[in-house]
Amino acid sequence: MSLSTILTKETVAIGLKARDKQGIIQEMLDILVKAGLVPDQPAALAAVLERERKMSTGMKYGIAIPHGKTASVKSLVACVATSEEPVPFDSLDGEPSSIFIMTLSPPEKTGPHLQFLAEVSQLFKSEERRSAATSASTPAELLATITRP
Repeated sequence: MSLSTILTKETVAIGLKARDKQGIIQEMLDILVKAGLVPDQPAALAAVLERERKMSTGMKYGIAIPHGKTASVKSLVACVATSEEPVPFDSLDGEPSSIFIMTLSPPEKTGPHLQFLAEVSQLFKSEERRSAATSASTPAELLATITRP
C-alpha cells in the first residue's frame, strides 16, 4: 500500500478551522464525506470518538492520527489536513497538533489499517517532512509533500 494510492486531492486539505479535538475530527470526516468515501458519518464519528476515549491519537511532534474501525466503509479511507494554529489533542508529548491524518477501515480488515498507520508514522519522523507539510500553501503542495518518495 502506498499513500499515493490512498490520498487524492479531494482528501487533502489545509487550513482546518476547528480549535479543539472534536472539531478537527468533525472537519476531517466532512472531507471524507464530501469525497464520497464515508456514507454514514454518524457511525464513522462514533468509531473515531470511541477510539479517542480508549487512548488519544495525539502523537509527538505536532501530529495526530485520529482513526477508527467502522462497517460504514468497505476498505481503508484516509485524509490528511493541516491547521494554521496548533490544536490541543492530548498528545504524547503534551504539545498541540497541526498535522492531522485520519483513517477509517472496516472492522474485519486489520492489515491495511496497521500498514497505513505504520507508513504515516515513518513518514512524519522527518522534521523536514513535518515542516514542509505545515508550510504547504495548497492542498496539492501538501499532497506532493506527503507522497514524494
